[in-house]
Amino acid sequence: MSVASPGERAELDRLLLLSGRGDQKAFAELYKRSSAMLFGVCLRMLRDRGEAEEVLQETYTSVWRYAASFDAAKAGAITWLVTLSRNKAIDRLRQRRVQAPADPGALEEVLDERPTPAADAQSSQEYERLARCMDQLEPQHRRAVREAFFTGATYNELAVRTHVPLGTMKSWIRRSLMQLRTCLES
Repeated sequence: MSVASPGERAELDRLLLLSGRGDQKAFAELYKRSSAMLFGVCLRMLRDRGEAEEVLQETYTSVWRYAASFDAAKAGAITWLVTLSRNKAIDRLRQRRVQAPADPGALEEVLDERPTPAADAQSSQEYERLARCMDQLEPQHRRAVREAFFTGATYNELAVRTHVPLGTMKSWIRRSLMQLRTCLES
C-alpha cells in the first residue's frame, strides 16, 4: 500500500471519517487500503504471525468503534491508524512481558521470509520514504526511536539502556519524531 500522494492521504482521511459515521462500505475500503501496512507494523513489533493477525483484528475493531473520534485536523488517517495498531501491539507485548532484545539493532533483521501483504507494505513507497527519513536521524536517535516503536520501551527504559538522563531521552525522541514528521510531509 502506498499513501505517498496527498490525494491518497486525503482519501484515507475521508474513508476514516465516513467509517466514524457507520459507513460499512467506507470501512471495508479503508481496511483494503491500509491493512497490509498495519499488519506489517504488528508483525515487526510482535514477531509472531498469529499474534500480529490477532492484534490487527483488535485494531480494526477499535477503528470501527472509535473512528468517530478521528480528527483530520490533528493527524492524518495513516498516523491515526498506525498509532492505534502500534499501541495495540505494545499492549500485547506488555501482556506477555517480552524483554527488549539484547541488541536493538537486531530489530532491523526481523524478517518474514514468506511473501505476504506485510512484505508488500515494506516494499511500498511509503516504507521506502520512512526508511529514507529514518536514515536522516542521528544513529543514537534512530536506535532509540526504533526501540521505542518496535518494543514499546518506555523513555525511562531507553534512558537506562543508553546511559543518558531521562530528559535527554525524551528530547531525543520528541525531536526525532518532529524531524520524521517534517520529512514525511515534504
